[in-house]
Amino acid sequence: MATLAQSHTKQATEPSGSPEADISLSPYKFSAALTAGLFLLAFTPRVQSNETLAYSVIGAALVLGVWQIFQILTARRTGQTFGFNVVLRQQHYIQMMVQFSVYLYWGYYWRPVYEHLWLLAAQVLFAFSFDMLLSWSRKRNYTLGFGPIPIIFSTNLFMWFRDDWFYLQFLMIAVGFMGKEYVRWHREGRNVHIFNPSAFALGIFSLLLIATNTTSITWGQEIASTLTLAPNIYTFLFLIGLVVMYFFSITLVAGMAAITLFSFSTLYSFGAGVPYFIDSDIPAAVFLGLHLLVTDPSTSPRTPLGKLMFGMLYGIGVFALYTLLDLVGAPTFYDKLLCVPLLNLSVIVIDRMVRSIDSEAALNLWKSSWFGGRGNLAHMSVWILVFGLMSVIGKTDGKHTGDSLPFWQQACADGVANSCQRLVQLQSTYCADNAGWACNELGILYRSGAVVAKDEMLASAYFSQSCELKFQAGCLNLLAEDRFASADPRPLDLRLLLREGSRNLLQWSEADLYARACEHDWSFACSKS
Repeated sequence: MATLAQSHTKQATEPSGSPEADISLSPYKFSAALTAGLFLLAFTPRVQSNETLAYSVIGAALVLGVWQIFQILTARRTGQTFGFNVVLRQQHYIQMMVQFSVYLYWGYYWRPVYEHLWLLAAQVLFAFSFDMLLSWSRKRNYTLGFGPIPIIFSTNLFMWFRDDWFYLQFLMIAVGFMGKEYVRWHREGRNVHIFNPSAFALGIFSLLLIATNTTSITWGQEIASTLTLAPNIYTFLFLIGLVVMYFFSITLVAGMAAITLFSFSTLYSFGAGVPYFIDSDIPAAVFLGLHLLVTDPSTSPRTPLGKLMFGMLYGIGVFALYTLLDLVGAPTFYDKLLCVPLLNLSVIVIDRMVRSIDSEAALNLWKSSWFGGRGNLAHMSVWILVFGLMSVIGKTDGKHTGDSLPFWQQACADGVANSCQRLVQLQSTYCADNAGWACNELGILYRSGAVVAKDEMLASAYFSQSCELKFQAGCLNLLAEDRFASADPRPLDLRLLLREGSRNLLQWSEADLYARACEHDWSFACSKS
């Protein structure tokens, strides 16, 4: 931690409550400038594209402005004002740069991310001003640095609200910073915040969205699924994760979480005959979370054994929540978000458990002179080997067993547990993306009643959608309630069905498309490639 400037605080020399107290308004000018910047962002084309969004930004600026006026009036009344200390912490600016690299890489392949950068800037300005005013309201100087930026970047890597509901984004940020300020405990003789601020806000809002069945007002599902639009996303996240591991010694947390998830997923696949996660052994968004969400050094254990346990619990938590959320009919992408606050609460318990254990000796079995005495380098070396092995056997980037829709059709026909449910889930997703073949297949499933409850009305709706998408078999089925016409997917359908995690295949030639379909077990395509 490097202190670059001292406090700009001015304590009044006159008695408290004197109306003539001489106070400095310099700190408030800085806060006002941040608020003014937020207000001006409301008039950019991106924000002006939606009326509710514009009002949300203006409203956030007005709330901050009123709060600042109240603070100034209070300072004049009491004769006491507070300023800030400029302190740049390494963990903040390194995390900020690593997180921003994810936005740049991911956004290059999914353009809504770049369009969201304007709103990201608005949130950063709001966060600085809100956090500053909150500190002054608590009658203490504000520590000015990069701290709010990684909180905002981390939150937006997992969830942001749609334009019509964006005022909730500012509320979510406020909840995160208030949790950091008010929800605290004594740990190792210091008064510190319990929860990772971004994870705290994400956890609370995730529960509210699940309870109200309003996930659709967020981009949460799209964020979780479009990470794989960026090629070799696992390798990219692995490489930037090494940067965080090197500087902050969180290798045991991230590495153990990944190893736990991979082990459980592999055991399930071996026993059940189908993948646990539909299209990956560790979903890309979860892989991002175990590198840049659960690894906050301030809210995780500090001993090697504690970090190992923390990472293992995260892996177990994500694995269990995926099934639990699926059982209650909630979107499964919340799995990586809901367990982090619970893990933060377990930190003191974990610390107590390992306090009597010489964990350094237990996890550093090499000589102290090796790696210059830095055990974290040895942990990183093991993690590099593990990830390399996972990549070699095809468990990171590239084709996954669950990417093949014919695989799920065959598994369902063979009666493999959960496979029919997964098949309906996949076909529903592709039908929603306007794949006429998938809509027709769903109609057949609901008309026959063999896999799902028989529902002719729903079947007709799917056949109608398929027909509207000019899939001939869907039109034939729509004309007669006893017909079960099926056909091979068209090239247009294949461009959606073969995405392997949403990759864009619109520019592929039909020859390349059929070759890819053949690789994904579509037998009809093999003779056309």
